[in-house]
This record gives sequence, structure tokens and C-alpha cells, in this order.
Amino acid sequence: MDSIVIRGGRSLHGDVPISGSKNASLPILCASLLAEGKSVFRNVPDLRDIRTTSALLRHLGVHVEQTPGAVTVRNNGLTAHEAPYELVKQMRASVLVLGPLVARLGRARVSLPGGCAIGARPIDEHLRGLEAMGAHTTLDHGYVDVYAPAGGLRGASIVLEAPTVTGTENLMCAAVLAEGRTTLSNAAREPEVVELAKVLIKMGAKIHGAGTDVITIAGPSTLNPIEHSIVADRIEAGTFLVAAACTGGEIRLKGVVLDHLTALVAALRRAGVTIERDGAAVVAAGKPPFAPLEISTAPYPGFPTDMQAQIMVLMSLGAGMSTMAETIFENRFMHISELNRMGANIVQEGRVATVSGVERLQGAEVMATDLRASASLIIAGLAAEGTTTVRRVYHIDRGYEAIERKLGALGADISRIEGNL
Repeated sequence: MDSIVIRGGRSLHGDVPISGSKNASLPILCASLLAEGKSVFRNVPDLRDIRTTSALLRHLGVHVEQTPGAVTVRNNGLTAHEAPYELVKQMRASVLVLGPLVARLGRARVSLPGGCAIGARPIDEHLRGLEAMGAHTTLDHGYVDVYAPAGGLRGASIVLEAPTVTGTENLMCAAVLAEGRTTLSNAAREPEVVELAKVLIKMGAKIHGAGTDVITIAGPSTLNPIEHSIVADRIEAGTFLVAAACTGGEIRLKGVVLDHLTALVAALRRAGVTIERDGAAVVAAGKPPFAPLEISTAPYPGFPTDMQAQIMVLMSLGAGMSTMAETIFENRFMHISELNRMGANIVQEGRVATVSGVERLQGAEVMATDLRASASLIIAGLAAEGTTTVRRVYHIDRGYEAIERKLGALGADISRIEGNL
């Protein structure tokens, strides 16, 4: 497995382009199943998860062509309705084909994604919503089989028990071809949900309320293929904001939508980081020690769980005691032990981590456990004295496009070592 080696102590300076959003691209690519013809999606990041989704679409009978910065989908008729375990096990977001397949073909067979390193993420809400629309669901040897009723799915009033992002996206995709009106209450409000709604509307769907907790979809709609440019990745942008501050640097982020980062930007400013708009770009500058923070993760527009690990590095370089409460996933603190190996002082009690700031971090060999933990360890390595080796960095390739190249262009001493050291 590859490793990333970082010789820390260099501040980051310069301009960095922010790639298209992975978490917007995945449901949008799956939504292309709803319309026959050629769709072109631009500003798509070159990531492992994108390649996995492309492989899944090809398995379903769709022609997919990936070129630098774009994915072209030619849907001339689906030939399969099953998302097999071999693909779903690589990426839980593969479950996003469920809604489009049931809507288009009247049936879907999708391997259960199960849990992952950061905790279980069941799809009960997806299935309850589809059942409310008339579908019949069964569990068979690790697969869920979903069948639409005779005449297709029917609009329904659905109240989600929790504002699940993928559940909201799956049900939106199913509802656009359902007969009648569907209302999703307690819907997820994330920018990625709004981006999917924009794409579906551009395809011909009738959707109102995306970005609020009540989304209404009037169906059925006649959907057509489209061309669309994907919105910037807010989590990649946030990761670079934290990295700039932790290294005592100043960087200019190009392409970022600052309004998608309200909770993170507010926290960074409380810590003493300067963040300003510069035309279409954002400039961030900071330097340890940082003011202590009290943060609790929450669904959007609250503080994103996907930035929890990264900002914990900043807390570790604070002047005083900070606290982080993780309310979304039950097992998303695995980076704590690795940060402590680098000299951080973090104590975990259940879902709350108490961080006592230290003067400096020290380079060490550490192990990445998931995507965002990988990012936090890279940030820690950039800020630390000496050399840090981050092992098992295949996680990072799922969510950050060319991160070594981008950081290197900002002045970091970072390299990838292929295979085992």
C-alpha cells in the first residue's frame, strides 16, 4: 500500500484550485440513469469513488467515458438492475443507484452496504420512503430487492426520521418518475442535495424546496440528458483552510463557494484565522497558537462531521482546552490515537474529545483509518517538526484529487511512496 511522506515545518503559500465536489458528483452520475441519451458532467474530480461509480454504471449497461475534468454518460437503455457486492463494498455511495433503478425499471437489487470504519450507516430510511411510494422490499442473502407496484411508484408524504443525505437523494430520484406529488419532510439540506436538485430540474423534473427541510416533487416528469458543471468541493476547501492556518501560511482558494462553509468559517475565525473574500476567490491566513473552540458536529448547516478530524489538528495547536462532540457517527475518533502519537494531547470520553493544546507536534509514523482521518494526519504532518509517514493512504484517493501535487505547489515537502516502505 502507498504511503505519504511529509517533512513538516513549511508554511503554505500561494493559489490552489478547488476540485469539483465528490459528494455531489456521485448522486448526479447515478441520476443520469433516469434519462436516456448523452449527458456530460464537467468539473468532476478524478477520484477512486468516481471510477467505482463509473464501473457500476457500466455494469448496468451504460457507456461511461472519463476524460480529464469530465465524465460523459451515454444511456441507451439499461441492461441490468443489480448493484453487486463486489462494487458496493468499495464504496457505500453505490446505494445511490437504488432510487433511479426502481423508478426506471420498476425493480432494483442492491447489495447492502453495511457499515464502514466510521460506523454503521443503514439504509432503512431509503427503504421506508420507497415503501411509502408503494414499493415492496425484501432482504435476500445480503441484498435488498425492491419492486415497484403495478403502474409504477406513487407520490407520497414521507417524513424522514433523520435528515439522511443519501436517503434524501435516493428518494428525490425515485419521486421524479413517480405518479403524483411527493413530499420529503426532515430532508437533508446539504449543498450536495441542492446540486442534485438543480441537475434534476435541468433534466425536466419539478422540484421545490431543496436546501430546506421540506422538499416537494411533482411527477411524473419527462427527463432529458443534460450538460452540467459540478459545484466545488466544500470539504476539500475546508481542509485547505485548516492546513493553511496550522502551518502558519496564507493561501488563496480558487473556485470555492464560501457560503457552503458558514459553520466552519465561523469556527476558524473564532480560533483566530483570517478568512476573506477576494473576488471569486477566498484568502485564508493563520498562525498557531489558536484560541480554544467548543464544537459539536451537526447536519448542515451545522458543523460538518467531514471536517471534525481536520479541525482537531488546529485544536491541538491551541492555547488552552478545546472540546469536540461527534453527534453523527459513533466511531469517528480513530484519528485521535494517531494524533497523540504525534504529540497531541487528546482524551476521548464516548462521543466527546477534549483537546489540550500543545506548543508543537512531532513527526511520526501513523496509520490512516478513513478518508477524513487521512486528511487530518497529512495536516498534522505539515505542521509538525520532522518527518511524518502516513500509511494506508488509499483512503485519501477516495476524496482528494492530486492532494500531494496541490500541497507541493503551495510549498509543502510531500511525496508519495508506492508500495510498502
